[in-house]
Amino acid sequence: MRYRLAEPLGGPMLAMIGHWELILLVLALLLLFGGRKIPELARGLGSGVREFQQGLKGKKELTGGDENDAEDKDR
Repeated sequence: MRYRLAEPLGGPMLAMIGHWELILLVLALLLLFGGRKIPELARGLGSGVREFQQGLKGKKELTGGDENDAEDKDR
């Protein structure tokens, strides 16, 4: 069985973002959307991620397991 090292979320470019860039990004979001709209956007993003994860979980249940299990059985 081969293990891959975990890559940072978003790839190598996102891993290079420092503290000042994050602060600047948050300030830009506050200016663009305002303080009231950001929690609504975060809730929408959270519910979208939750639905996506439930969809993946449902797909695994329908296929009868994990994709890695099928690869291991072939070997």
